[in-house]
Amino acid sequence: MLVSLSWLKEFVDIDEDAKTIAEGLTMSGSKVETIISYGKEISNVVIGQIVSLEKHPNADKLLVGIVDIGSNKLQIVTGAQNIKEGDYIPVALHGATLPGGVKIKRGKLRGIESNGMMCSAEELGLDESLLPEYQRNGIFILPPFPLGTDINEAIQLKDDVLEFEITPNRADCLSMVGIARETAATFRKRLKMPVVEVKESEEQNPAKVTIEATDLCFRYVARVVKNVKIGPSPMWMQMRLLKAGIRPINNVVDVTNYVMLELGQPLHAFDLDKVENKHIIVRRAKEGEKLVTLDGKERTLDSSMLVIADEKKAIGLAGVMGGENTEITDTTVNILIESANFKGSNIRYTSKKLGLRSEASSRFEKGLDPEITVLACERAAQLMEKYCGGTVLKGLIDEYPKPIEKIVVNVKPDRINKFLGTDIPVSQMIEILESLEFKVVQKGDDLEITVPHFRRDVTMEADIAEEIARLFGYNNIQDSLIKNAQTTLGAMSKEQELEEKIKEVLLACGLNEIVTMSFMGSKDLDKINVPLDSPLRKAVKIINPLGEDQSLMRTTLIPFMLNVAYTNYSRKVQDFRVFEMSKVFIPKELPLKELPEEIKTVVIGMYGEDVDFYSLKGIVETLLKAMNIKGVEYVRAENPVYHPGRSAKILLGDEELGTIGEIHPDVLENYDIPVRVYGGEINLDKVIKHANAEKKYKPLPKYPAVERDIAVLVDEEVFVKDVEKVIVETGGELIDKVELFDVYKGANIPQGKKSVAFSIWYRSYDRTLTDEEVNVIHNNIVEALSKKLGAQLR
Repeated sequence: MLVSLSWLKEFVDIDEDAKTIAEGLTMSGSKVETIISYGKEISNVVIGQIVSLEKHPNADKLLVGIVDIGSNKLQIVTGAQNIKEGDYIPVALHGATLPGGVKIKRGKLRGIESNGMMCSAEELGLDESLLPEYQRNGIFILPPFPLGTDINEAIQLKDDVLEFEITPNRADCLSMVGIARETAATFRKRLKMPVVEVKESEEQNPAKVTIEATDLCFRYVARVVKNVKIGPSPMWMQMRLLKAGIRPINNVVDVTNYVMLELGQPLHAFDLDKVENKHIIVRRAKEGEKLVTLDGKERTLDSSMLVIADEKKAIGLAGVMGGENTEITDTTVNILIESANFKGSNIRYTSKKLGLRSEASSRFEKGLDPEITVLACERAAQLMEKYCGGTVLKGLIDEYPKPIEKIVVNVKPDRINKFLGTDIPVSQMIEILESLEFKVVQKGDDLEITVPHFRRDVTMEADIAEEIARLFGYNNIQDSLIKNAQTTLGAMSKEQELEEKIKEVLLACGLNEIVTMSFMGSKDLDKINVPLDSPLRKAVKIINPLGEDQSLMRTTLIPFMLNVAYTNYSRKVQDFRVFEMSKVFIPKELPLKELPEEIKTVVIGMYGEDVDFYSLKGIVETLLKAMNIKGVEYVRAENPVYHPGRSAKILLGDEELGTIGEIHPDVLENYDIPVRVYGGEINLDKVIKHANAEKKYKPLPKYPAVERDIAVLVDEEVFVKDVEKVIVETGGELIDKVELFDVYKGANIPQGKKSVAFSIWYRSYDRTLTDEEVNVIHNNIVEALSKKLGAQLR
């Protein structure tokens, strides 16, 4: 919303500068985005009239003009082609300044003296795209003014324009009166509404209005103005429209736009002679009905849309744009002014469906006040009678099937003060509310507040508290602690802390976090070779999916990781390391009778030159170590998503924490990924359940360790982990550490065998071990390895 400060001051007597007003209104809830200044850099630019024009003797594209500025006549050379003798134009004299610091000096152009410059609208700081065609791409053609008048004074150019960010609930602020009301309340001034007096003739209004769709049109007010003379609107009105970002068209259309900006009520003017039987009908559109709107485009309508029609055809798209068939043209004589109130959600739906947005629709869709329609219609009639030469016929049409009810809110001032943490006197609360035109009646300790008709967003005590707070001044509310209540320090739960810790560990391992959608399609499961009888196929179906490929709640994160891997590979990313922490949704039964189980899961994905299965396993081990989870085993996995010989289940006792490994080549082929990808899923809920965040201090050992090496021959199928497990179980508490240092197959090793070598550290924390004690334990380990695994000592 663009608000001219000079126009605003017609409604509020305020002497503060633009910056002070902007800061005050922002603090009271009407946010000012920026301040645009017009005319402040302009000096020594006056109104002139072209007396004569001749071709430049030395240049085909230049003209030499004699311009009368009242006190004398100047010779000025110009390249503009849109001017003629008799035109009134802005003239920058010798020594003039223009926006951007441009200085004008007399000089010679192709040998001919030029004593100034004829100015375009753009050179005066105006947006040429909002001007009529004859004023664009050349000199700014003006209506007659006294010659020599300063341009700022003549066209009221000098001004500050405040740009407001208006929230959707404050449709009343999409008007000069609305902003003026906020300004008056903020600066404790009096609001001056425009004086509206309509001079009616004795001739009776011949039009009639019928509202058929009363659920979409709440009120329809109309006036008829006869014998209008179409022409340009006054320059002051054109300038106000330009500063508000609206293009002037003609006096009738400009009046409707002017009143919309002034009062916030969109209006429309119909050429009454083109309305069949002068009968306006507000109805739903017929299926497939056609309407050519004012932008020249044919629109195909449906029954969800509201139209303004006559007895034969649609003549306007209600609340959005008028029809070309009743457009105001240079031959228009009699007009009907429409001031109506429509259902905001329907206007928004129509506007969005047709891709047609206008100043009117942007206001109607927010929900306007039906009580302002009469005032707006009368104001437009008043201005048309004055500036369009028309005669206002007797009789205002006002169809209002179901008047809105007043909103009354009862509040307790004590409760408002407790809510805000303030100690505002009741008298001050009443003063603030009355400055916003709320009617307040004090009944004992309570206040009965009647909400003004233009503030339909205020419906409860909290809304009243907000109005009081913003006008009292948020900056005047002192910081305070909650009283008469127990306060607690906010903190994350144990689960949240562990989730953050897991994320930190994965980031520290060099992975990047990704976030993907929670929806999948059955094709995602097909691509990762999930069997048809797999539990992962029993997914929750979405009632209103975005599409077939997003019709299910996901049961696995692997497809989404692979989608991201493909995107990265196709963009030449050589090193890919990512993770995602999210949920999968597993229904207990289908069809659903209760909400599905939401399982927190982490998926990891990697590819690159230095990436293999053990890179992935190392990250998982780092994660589990950070969670202080011990006793984890890695067992060969049989999962169609993964390579059968390069994948493993992660087991903690009998519980499976997840699966990791190399993605199956067939799956990678489905994703067009030609490199090996390693990944896996881990159940975070289980990890968090077994995590032990407590850390215990263990003193440094006082007694030395005894180190012994052991190398044994075992069958190739025996896992190194099984050998280590036997060593630890047999050695018991005296085993301090076991480390693998060699696995060997080759010369001097029998076929089908491998050599596995460990370093074992024996230590007691209460005494020094003797060789005899260590020998006994070491021999026991050798014997246990032989019995349990068939191991032979090398």
